[in-house]
Amino acid sequence: MKKTVGISEMLVSRQAEDVLVTYSLGSCVGVAVYDPEIQVGGLIHCMLPLSRLDPERAKRTPEMFTDTGVPALLKAVLDLGASRKRLVVRVAGGAAPLSDNGVFKIGERNYTVLRKVLWKNDILIAGESVGGTVARTMTLYMDTGRTTVRTGGVEQEL
Repeated sequence: MKKTVGISEMLVSRQAEDVLVTYSLGSCVGVAVYDPEIQVGGLIHCMLPLSRLDPERAKRTPEMFTDTGVPALLKAVLDLGASRKRLVVRVAGGAAPLSDNGVFKIGERNYTVLRKVLWKNDILIAGESVGGTVARTMTLYMDTGRTTVRTGGVEQEL
C-alpha cells in the first residue's frame, strides 16, 4: 500500500506491502533507512537543518529539522527491532532549486547536518542523489528495501 510522507513527516513500517514515498525534495533531504534482515524501515522528509532555529517547533515537529528528525527516525526503526549495524541508508535532496545566489545554502546545510548525525551514529550512506537544482521524488519499497529516486521523469535506483 502506497503511503505518502509529507514535508516534515516520517513513516516507519514493517509491512512488506507498504511503499513509502516522499515528493518535492528540493533543498529538503529525504532519508530512507532499512534493515534487510527483518524488513523494517522508514522514510523522513526534513525541511531545515538545525532545530535551534525554532526550539518550540522542534519539540512539536522534530521531523521538520534534520538534526532532530533523523535521530527520531533511527530511534523509531530501532524500536521496531532493526539493528544499527544492518541499516542501509539512502539519501536524496539537498538541492538548491531556488535562486538565492548561494546565500542560504539550505540544501547543502541539510546534507552536512545529515552526514554529521549519521557519522555520530556510526552509519554510512549506501546511496545518494543530492545537490544540483532539481527536485526529487524518493520511494522506499518495504518488501525489498529497494529505494528509487525520480528526477525529471527519470527513475534511478539508489
